[in-house]
Amino acid sequence: MPEHNADLVVLGGGSGGYAAALRAAELGMSVVLVERDKLGGTCLHYGCIPTKALLHAAEVADAAREGDKIGVKSSLAGIDMAGVNGYKDGVVAKLYKGLQGLVKSRKINLVEGTGRFEAPNAVVVGDDRYVGRNVVLATGSYARSLPGLEIGGRIITSNEAIHLDTVPNRVVVLGGGVIGVEFASVFRSFGAEVTIVEALPRLVPAEDEFSSKQLERAFRRRKIAFKTGVKFTGAKQTDDSVTVSLESGEEIEADLLLVAVGRGPNTAGHGYEEAGITMERGFVLADERLRTNLQNVYALGDIVPGLQLAHRGFQQGIFVAEEIAGLAPAPIDEAGIPRVTYCEPEVASVGLTEAQAREKHGDIQTLVYDLAGNGKSQILQTQGAIKLVKAGGEGTPGPVVGIHMVGARVGELIGEAQLVYNWDAQAEDVAALVHAHPTQNEAFGEAHLALAGKPLHSHS
Repeated sequence: MPEHNADLVVLGGGSGGYAAALRAAELGMSVVLVERDKLGGTCLHYGCIPTKALLHAAEVADAAREGDKIGVKSSLAGIDMAGVNGYKDGVVAKLYKGLQGLVKSRKINLVEGTGRFEAPNAVVVGDDRYVGRNVVLATGSYARSLPGLEIGGRIITSNEAIHLDTVPNRVVVLGGGVIGVEFASVFRSFGAEVTIVEALPRLVPAEDEFSSKQLERAFRRRKIAFKTGVKFTGAKQTDDSVTVSLESGEEIEADLLLVAVGRGPNTAGHGYEEAGITMERGFVLADERLRTNLQNVYALGDIVPGLQLAHRGFQQGIFVAEEIAGLAPAPIDEAGIPRVTYCEPEVASVGLTEAQAREKHGDIQTLVYDLAGNGKSQILQTQGAIKLVKAGGEGTPGPVVGIHMVGARVGELIGEAQLVYNWDAQAEDVAALVHAHPTQNEAFGEAHLALAGKPLHSHS
C-alpha cells in the first residue's frame, strides 16, 4: 500500500476540518485533507448556507406580500421553486469555488474519497495510506431520525428539504429545535400550513425560556401551529399524503413530514472504535484542548459533545492547528459561542440561560428591554425583546453572563453580545459606549443602560 507522509492529516473537509487545514498550512505545515463528499461539508452544501438562502427568499416573499402595510404596492404572485433553487445553488457554487481555490493556494493535498482512521496516526483512503505526525478527526454529523421512522417518499429530512421542487400545501415538522423552526418559518412564508410537533415543553428548548415564549408568541401571530409536550408515535404515507400520529391520539394529515430531531455524530465506519479511541454514545471524547486519548490525535466539530454549530467547528479547527504548532491558544469557552436561529423572528443568544446562571452564581439580576422602544425595530415592523442576565443581585457589581434576543435581524447583534460575555463586561462598561442611531444595536445599548440603573427609553 502506497504511504504518504505529512505533518497533519485531517479526516473531514467540513467547517472544522478545512479550518484546521488552512491554518496549519499557514503555519508552515504540510497538510493532507481527506473528504468523501464535497469540500465545505454539511454547512456549505446541505445546512447553513442553503437553508439561510431559503430563509432570505422567505423574507423577500413576506416583504412582497406585506408591502401594502408600508405603502408599497406589491403582491406575491407565487413561489417559483426552480428560481429559488437556482438562486440558492448559485450562492453555494460561488462559495464552493472560492473554498477550493483557497485550499489549492495553500498547497494542501486534497484527497477525495472515504477515509478510515488507523491507529496510531494514519488515514487510509482506497489503496493509499496517509500518515501524519498529527491527525485531526472531523467527520461531522448526519440528520437523525427516530426508531422505526424510515426516511423516504413524503417523509424527509433537511437534506431533502433544501431540494424541493414544489411548495407543499401542508407540512408537519417533527422537532421544534433550530432546524425545525427554521424550516417551519420558510414553509409558512412560502404559503404552506405548518404544524410543529415537539416532545419537550417548548419550542427551541435549549434556549432561555424567555426566548421560547417570545418565539411562540410570534409564531402564533404568523399562524404557525405547534404542539409541545406531546410525543410522536408514528407516520403512515400514501401516494398523496402522510398521516402523523401523536401519543395523545391525535392524527395530523399533511403533504410532507419533515423530520428535524437533531443531528448525530458521523463516526460509524471510520475506524475510531477499532483504533481504541474513547467514545460515548457515538461521540468522540476529547479534553478542553481537543485531544483524544490517543497521542497526537485530535477531534473537533460535531463529533465532539457540545454545540453542533459550524462556527464552533471552524474555531476549533483554528485552535487545533495552533495547538499542534505550539502556540498554546486559550481553550474555547463553550458558553461563549454565539447561537443564532434564523427563523422569523430570529433568536440569538450567548452565555448562560437564567436557570444556568442561578445554578452557577446563585444571586443574579435580569432585565428585559422591549424592542417596542427601539426606532429601527419599529421601522422594520418587528416585535421582540432583549434579555440580559447579570451575575450578582441588584445593586451589586457583576458581569453580564447571559444575553438572549428575539426579533427580526437580532442575529446581527450577536457580535457585540459575544464580546460582552467573553470579556466579562459589566453593564456599566457597555452603557458608556456609543451605539449608532437609529439601529437595532442601539436597543442593545439601551438594555445595558437600564441594567446599569439609568434607563432612558424603558421604564425603570
